[in-house]
Amino acid sequence: MAVGIGTDRATGAASAPGSLPAAGGRSRAWRLPRSPKIIVGLVMLAVFVIIAIIGPLIAPYNPNVSFANSSVPLPPSGAHWLGTTALQQDVLSQLLSGGRSTLLVALIAGVIATALSVIIGVTAGYLGGLADDVLSMLANIFLVMPALPLLMILFGFLGHSSADNDLVVALVISITGWAWGARVLRAQTLSLRNRDYVDSARLIGESNWRIIGTEIVPNLVPVIASSFLFTVLYGVGTYTAIAFLGYVNPDHWSWGSMLFYSQEVNAETSGYWWWFVPPGLAVAFLGTSLALLNFGIDEFVNPRLRAAGLSGHPSRRTRGRTRQSFGQTAVIRADRGRP
Repeated sequence: MAVGIGTDRATGAASAPGSLPAAGGRSRAWRLPRSPKIIVGLVMLAVFVIIAIIGPLIAPYNPNVSFANSSVPLPPSGAHWLGTTALQQDVLSQLLSGGRSTLLVALIAGVIATALSVIIGVTAGYLGGLADDVLSMLANIFLVMPALPLLMILFGFLGHSSADNDLVVALVISITGWAWGARVLRAQTLSLRNRDYVDSARLIGESNWRIIGTEIVPNLVPVIASSFLFTVLYGVGTYTAIAFLGYVNPDHWSWGSMLFYSQEVNAETSGYWWWFVPPGLAVAFLGTSLALLNFGIDEFVNPRLRAAGLSGHPSRRTRGRTRQSFGQTAVIRADRGRP
């Protein structure tokens, strides 16, 4: 059966079967923002980054200052838009101040864990042999090890004085967050190490580390980006859980520490929804933005998902012109001045 080859309307050049035709002469890289998942995820993440940067500066009050003598949390009002806590502290100020710590810890943990996963996973996949066995065993140990109990033990040794430091907290979280990405990168490296361009680099005498850095890693950038987003998402959830359990100093404001104080007085059963709903929604929306970006990258990289997602809806110009009958060749013809 004949295989259809379409023509690009902007350049008149033939496009290969199964490839994405350039829309208006633009390359595929310019089509990336057209994914709704990536657009929505970037907008949501940009909002959280802005809040993390300027949140403590625009907070209406000091999050540690008490304003009233009431024995119960006060509901939202004109003076306190998100109400107050049991100690009559402003919830909105705590929410704005806690976003910086939550996002900063997650980003640092994501960077460190991704760097570890790249070093260990790519090295194991490319070198093979004993190095692969040892590094894969190390990754498997961290994969089967229960992360939350291990973090509870580590934070128990640190104490609240060291748990105030966002860098230290991120380092501890990254210890349990690198193994999954390392396994994925190892599998991808195994499929790349026998490619022709890698064999050519090996034949001309390039060192293993130069081949890894210039031939292997650049071809793994989409996978590394996806792994980084997944690790940041893991950092957000893990830091919130650890703070909620009280293993991070609650006086170091984060969205998890807000949830910790709210559950201390049973705010969820007492009806003080304005105390725990805002930080819970903030964590949920931040996780949603990272998940959307991750799905968008996966959709853009995976040809099958890309065909169903980015290019699954034909444009108005080509709608009805690419319908292919059995045994016929589909050809897109440019209009030549016909009405």
